[in-house]
Amino acid sequence: MAPEPPGTGDGELAALALKILVAGGFGVGKTTLVGAVSEIRPLRTEELLSEAGELVDDTGGVDHKTTTTVAMDFGRITIRSGLSLYLFGTPGQDRFWFLWDELSQGALGAVVLADTRRLEDCFPAVDYFEHRRIPFVVAVNCFPGARGYGAHEVSRALDLDQGTPVVLCDARDKDSGKEVLIRLVEYAGRVHTARLLDSVAPQTDPA
Repeated sequence: MAPEPPGTGDGELAALALKILVAGGFGVGKTTLVGAVSEIRPLRTEELLSEAGELVDDTGGVDHKTTTTVAMDFGRITIRSGLSLYLFGTPGQDRFWFLWDELSQGALGAVVLADTRRLEDCFPAVDYFEHRRIPFVVAVNCFPGARGYGAHEVSRALDLDQGTPVVLCDARDKDSGKEVLIRLVEYAGRVHTARLLDSVAPQTDPA
C-alpha cells in the first residue's frame, strides 16, 4: 500500500496553500514585508536603479532606494498547522504592470502597502483589485518620521469600498506583517463565502 501524503493522516488537516499578492507603489516596502515574514529564503528579482530609470521612476520621498523589483518577490509563511501562504510581491512601476495579470491568477487576495507620504502611489493597485473583484486590505507602512494617520482617514482618502480593512503596520517586523496577512485571510474568506452563498441563493421571479 502506498504511504499517505504528509498531512493526510488521521486527525491531521490536509495541507492548504493560499496565494497572496503584496502590491503597492514604488519603494513602499513590498520586498521588505515579504522578506520579513517569509520562513524560507525569499526569492528576489531586484536590480540596481539606472540613470535611464531616473526618467520614469519617481524616487521622491525614497531617495535612499537603490534597487527595484523587476519581476516579483516570493516567500512563504505558515499561519497555522495545515495553512501556508505563498507571497508574491509585485513590481511597483507602471512599465512592469503586464506581470500583474499573470501573478493575480488564482490569488485569494492582496495586501496593498501604502505610504502616507506618497499615498497617491497606491491608487493604481487599489483600482486594479477593485475592478477585478480581488479582496484586499490596505496596510499602511508606518515609516519613521512620517505623519501618522488613522485607518479611517486613510480609508476616506483612498475612497475605499465600505468594509475594506485598513491596518497600520511595520513592514520590517515579522509579527506585524503576519498580523496583516491574518487579517487579509479572514477578510478574503468572508468575501468569498458571501459570493458563494449569493451564487447558490434561489432566484425569485419578478412579480
